[in-house]
Amino acid sequence: MKALLRIFRPSRKLVLIIGGVALLTGVSGGAALYIGKDNILGPSAETVNGAACTDVNLVTIKKQNRTWVRKYIKTEPTDGVTRVKTALRVAKAIYDAQKPDLVQVVVLDANGPTLRSDIRGRAIGADVVYIPHPDPVVESLEGKTYTARYYDGTAASNGLFFGERIDLPEDEISALNASFKDYSDCIDPIAVAATEGGAKAAKGTAKEKKSAEEGAGAESASAEAAPAAGH
Repeated sequence: MKALLRIFRPSRKLVLIIGGVALLTGVSGGAALYIGKDNILGPSAETVNGAACTDVNLVTIKKQNRTWVRKYIKTEPTDGVTRVKTALRVAKAIYDAQKPDLVQVVVLDANGPTLRSDIRGRAIGADVVYIPHPDPVVESLEGKTYTARYYDGTAASNGLFFGERIDLPEDEISALNASFKDYSDCIDPIAVAATEGGAKAAKGTAKEKKSAEEGAGAESASAEAAPAAGH
């Protein structure tokens, strides 16, 4: 037994190496907990750009040579700041694509209402208005380029928000806009369904064409074989 222990006894150098690796691993884990994942790997895309979202409804109003766009979107349950970031990002994406005079983005919870008549009050988790060129016609905004508000906290199971209403000052809105890495719009479920339907139809057509070609080939082979059999 002593001979076996001498054989499997680790060298002092190996013990030091193993101890050093364990110490380094422990220190790294402790540093990650102390410093935070975002500071090591960088903030997540949702932290920077807001959340992924889905279109609910789009209203375009044209009046007195002006175009106003109001868009209703929904997100999965998230915090108020993330919702308002999402609204700011989408508002800029809409402006870049359409160049309207005013853009309003209303953020709903995934479990919230979808009928416009029900979208009001506590159903609105965040609301952003963007006027790239402020006009005295919109007196309620007092010449501001942006207004942004949201309800703090997540929504209840019915999609309504019961937290405190927060109205962001302009300097905070500007800071959020400056932090964005991209200005992507929401997913349009109708367009996605149409694309998927078209892809399935094309696949079905190709399959039917292949089957028809195979059937025609089989019939041709049978026709060629018939005279030979008669002969």
